[in-house]
Amino acid sequence: MKASAIDYLVDAGPIVGLLSETDQWHAWSDSVLTVIDAQLATTETVWGEICHLLRRNRIALFAAIEALETGRIVLLPAWDRAARIRILMEHYPQMDAGDASLVVLSERFPKAKIITTDVRDFTVYRRFRNDALPLIHP
Repeated sequence: MKASAIDYLVDAGPIVGLLSETDQWHAWSDSVLTVIDAQLATTETVWGEICHLLRRNRIALFAAIEALETGRIVLLPAWDRAARIRILMEHYPQMDAGDASLVVLSERFPKAKIITTDVRDFTVYRRFRNDALPLIHP
């Protein structure tokens, strides 16, 4: 996929927030994600987090799956860069595999903005060793 084809990378928080009306980030996620008229990309690792967090809210979980079926959300590979993910996780002790997979995608798609509710961590992470990540966050 061409780097110019991806405008937005999305973390688990905004998707869960959008689909779960009881989530603390529901209003913010709704205000951001419903106005973006572009495909949202994420990784299978982040997708697993989304499914785990929505597991008790079957309606929201099925809405997330429908977003995959319709192409609103697309899953992109990140683990072909496992060595880079390991390096990132060694450098940032607070980083989980989902966050690392998004940073790797941000390096692959440098113009894409990362939509996240995890401000504390994503404002610390860097791509290409010293570049701040382009973020959309609360």
